[in-house]
Amino acid sequence: MIAILDYDAGNIKSVEKAMQLLGQEVTITRDRETVLGAEKVILPGVGAFGDAMGKIHQYGLFDVIHEVVDRGTPFLGICLGLQLLFERSDESPGVEGLGILKGEILRIPETPGLKIPHMGWNSLEFHNHGRLFRDLPQESYVYFVHSYYLKAEDEGIVTAVTEYGTQIHASVEQGNVFACQFHPEKSSDAGIRILKNFLSI
Repeated sequence: MIAILDYDAGNIKSVEKAMQLLGQEVTITRDRETVLGAEKVILPGVGAFGDAMGKIHQYGLFDVIHEVVDRGTPFLGICLGLQLLFERSDESPGVEGLGILKGEILRIPETPGLKIPHMGWNSLEFHNHGRLFRDLPQESYVYFVHSYYLKAEDEGIVTAVTEYGTQIHASVEQGNVFACQFHPEKSSDAGIRILKNFLSI
């Protein structure tokens, strides 16, 4: 069973639908025992960093997420779910993230000709042999919706980058923790391959 963490964020249903299309049994939940009993856990989301961390604490998910990661359960953060795994964000000064990975979330710089939020398809350059990108060609296109981007402290965990006014760390992997700034569930065939790769871990 795949547990999708429910903390009142947007976009959870589209991730559920993608998993069901791949033949997976899915539960949207914030129940501790259900989450800890899952084969894999997904933290999706669209929304604001500070509000999301408030809900994660309110629903008792902070410790549950850390326990899932410590147990070695494959864990996937998507969009806001990636950002929350890190230490802090320009979007919500003074709010601490989950702190599972080291790095910070910065606002995409204003650049002539580029709109913020960044909404649309960008190609990925793969680094460090990320397991999510097995059998995908360099420059595969995926779909982004975001105004803030990751700058990881350790570039060794970065498995994909893209350019949008600056270099964006678009995906990371450390042990059993995986995360994508883009939306694999909205990224056509490339996104389906990424989700299948996660399910095979």
